[in-house]
Amino acid sequence: MTSIRDQYLTAARTALALAEDDAVAKAWTGPSALTGFTVGGLAAHLLQQITSVTAGLAADHAGKETVGLFEHYDRAAWLAADVDNDYNTGIREGGERAAEAGPATVLAEAAAALSALETALAAMDGTETSGNTRWPYAMTLDDFLCTRLMEIVVHGDDLACSAGVDTPVFDQDAFDTAAWMLARLAVKRHGQANLVRALARSERAPASISGL
Repeated sequence: MTSIRDQYLTAARTALALAEDDAVAKAWTGPSALTGFTVGGLAAHLLQQITSVTAGLAADHAGKETVGLFEHYDRAAWLAADVDNDYNTGIREGGERAAEAGPATVLAEAAAALSALETALAAMDGTETSGNTRWPYAMTLDDFLCTRLMEIVVHGDDLACSAGVDTPVFDQDAFDTAAWMLARLAVKRHGQANLVRALARSERAPASISGL
């Protein structure tokens, strides 16, 4: 299996290519498949999974507690929360503000960030301290990239559905990592038996197995 850094970069390239589809720009100001997001706001949020990494690498995380990958989700204010809670509302507002600059600007900023990451991540081993600048704690770089990779896979489907284009097929290693994380989160919320039934026993499957 390729490194998390390589998996993340392949997923980020796929996300950027999706956002560059003409169908996204044409639908930019229209409603998306996610409540409260326009297509442009959702595209901007998807691409913030690239720009947030460059910001995280540039930030000073000194003095912050470093937490593990799934401890991050234990603390996440948005996980399984109401769509209108303060944190989720802030996420949508951030995407919508970014989208106001228009598709050309949003795409150019993400492309520049991705180009910088292609160089920067090649020189790193994944143990460096990183994380979202808004979080009160830090993570290792590889763990932070895992969180961004999963966001890219999930929101890639959201954006494709919103723009009426095919959901992109991600690199297999990158998708495997995202699927593993989603499965872990689903088990945390619904239990092992319900995940097994959802994947292998449709006659006993619960109505939902979402871990998000």
